This record gives sequence, structure tokens and C-alpha cells, in this order.
Amino acid sequence: MSMTTNDRELPLWEVFVRSKQGLDHKHCGSLHAADAQMALRMARDVYTRRMEGVSIWVVPSVAITASVPEDKDIDFGPMADKIYRHPTFYELPDEVKHM
Repeated sequence: MSMTTNDRELPLWEVFVRSKQGLDHKHCGSLHAADAQMALRMARDVYTRRMEGVSIWVVPSVAITASVPEDKDIDFGPMADKIYRHPTFYELPDEVKHM
């Protein structure tokens, strides 16, 4: 999609779609829209043309805060010595689905 001068003036939205087979929303891409409702309509038209989606989320890009790669040891390093948090230590009852 080529960016026009108008596109640069509109807020950028990140689009997440949940497929019929999935339980989670996956990031599909980004688009420029004036507001959330327009972003939803555009996301539906652009990212679910083949009727594969059952739910769409649009999030203003400016609302997303991400970790930085330089901090990976600080952010994720301490998790390695907490093996009791790994799911292999738990048995789930048959009634629990989708875990």
C-alpha cells in the first residue's frame, strides 16, 4: 500500500484478527484511519476478505509499548530459574479445554 500525504496525517492502527480455527488474535498488519470505527471497517475489508476472521481488534499504534532487545536479559533472564512455572509440572483435568 503506497502512502499518500493524507495517510501520514491519519493515525496508524495495528490490526489483530482471530481466525475461525484459533483462540488468539494474531497481528495482521497496520493501516491508517481517522478513528476506531473506520479502522475496524477498513481492517474487515482488507484483512478478512476471505471470511476467515471471527473477531477483529484495532489498536492505535501509539498505545503500544514494547520492550527493547537490549533489555532482554533483564526482562526475561530471571524466568529461567523459575522452572516451577513451566506447564510440565501441572496436570490439567480433562474438563479444561484449550490450554
